[in-house]
Amino acid sequence: MEWSFHPAEGLVAALRAGAVTSVELTDEAIARIERDDEVVNAICVPDFDRARAAAHHADQARARGEDRPLLGVPVTVKESYDMAGLPTTWGMPQHRGFVPAEDAVQVSRLQAAGAVVLGKTNVPLGLQDIQSFNEIYGTTTNPWDPGRTPGGSSGGSAAALASGFGALSIGSDIAGSLRTPAHFCGVYAHKPTLGLAASRGMVAPTEPALPVDLDLAVVGPMARTARDLTLLLDVMAGPDPLTFGVAHRLVLPPARHERLSDFRVLVLDDHPLIPTGSAVRAAVNLVAGALADGGARVERHSPLLPDLTEAATLYMQLLVSGSVVRFPVGLHELRADDQSLDAVRLRAMACSHSDWIEANNRREVHRQGWRRLFAEFDAVVCPITPTPAFPHDHTPDPMARKIDIDGVEHPYFDQLVWAGLATMPGLPATAAPAGRSPEGLPVGVQLIGPMFEDRTPLRLAELLEQEIGGFVRAGDR
Repeated sequence: MEWSFHPAEGLVAALRAGAVTSVELTDEAIARIERDDEVVNAICVPDFDRARAAAHHADQARARGEDRPLLGVPVTVKESYDMAGLPTTWGMPQHRGFVPAEDAVQVSRLQAAGAVVLGKTNVPLGLQDIQSFNEIYGTTTNPWDPGRTPGGSSGGSAAALASGFGALSIGSDIAGSLRTPAHFCGVYAHKPTLGLAASRGMVAPTEPALPVDLDLAVVGPMARTARDLTLLLDVMAGPDPLTFGVAHRLVLPPARHERLSDFRVLVLDDHPLIPTGSAVRAAVNLVAGALADGGARVERHSPLLPDLTEAATLYMQLLVSGSVVRFPVGLHELRADDQSLDAVRLRAMACSHSDWIEANNRREVHRQGWRRLFAEFDAVVCPITPTPAFPHDHTPDPMARKIDIDGVEHPYFDQLVWAGLATMPGLPATAAPAGRSPEGLPVGVQLIGPMFEDRTPLRLAELLEQEIGGFVRAGDR
């Protein structure tokens, strides 16, 4: 029996029933990687010897009567997480030889839950792209079309899942880095509420792994089913034991509803700053139809929705001003009347502390607006990016790249506005498959939920999976 595409939940049940061993699952996953990854190039740092040893220990533990949430399940980890004994480079050539001495807190949580780590997955240079390629490890391709990107920066993890290389993966998200690869590869991902899952050890190479509170950035789960997202989030969620974990214990509230007919959903498919491509619009409408058919209350407009233009502007200011701290750039001359997102990004490169404080204060106003909206709605359904996966574009200056939306070119980074809708205020968002483009490429949507009510969009994703289907293997399309 082939196990590679079974959900993690099913693998746990099979392991408990004695229908398969962790060694068998791990050997099958490794054989698949060795056979298929030459083209996909998802697993940039294999760790097969330690994986086989961990699988053997998992089987011994189960024989002793132990039972942990992921005991014996093969998984992968994004390259940007520290793992003792393996390189952490973030794709940056100057850090090619850096090997951390300690595991990231999320790697430790995976191992404590009994998972078997097969290796690390590819990323873009500095985690700073919507693709996944770098000088050290090369280019990761989309399992649906090798000529297209799997997305970034968790593109290697999404491609691994879509290829059957492990049942789960962990990634990170500041600009859609979990959600976009899931959308491009036809898998699931969840961007948790800001601060919900500890991120220590998901840190740029040579920087100290300190228990800091990140702005915008989160770590989160990736899977092939919505229920598996919840399974992995339960392992990942919780404060850092060095800080808030000393005094705080996490108890997530249950989903607001269990039945589709009880959900109140706002559906968005238009953004004032960038058009939505026809394939993505069709997927959003498919989800809206499934919601309505299931009895959910579906609205297309609400005066409670925070202003999308200001939300995108604030997001770009906060994102870019933080990014250039690590990757400094030169300043540019700009016209005072230029209010394009390109201009916002360029001005943010010279953002002062007082400018950042002002943007942060405006963010708090948006957060209050979202609280009011979620008193009337349970979730917002909208695109993740305007298009399905696009062809590889390795133009050295990413600001010079363009994204083609139904035959019209737009600035490359403008496609981040939908990802930023949840990221800027720190809201949870679940990426879920929602169909195929006319070319057969996966198309997903994101389900945005109320802050710290992560189980609500996750439950909605699970119900939609039952209504319209979910992950489909590329070879079965």
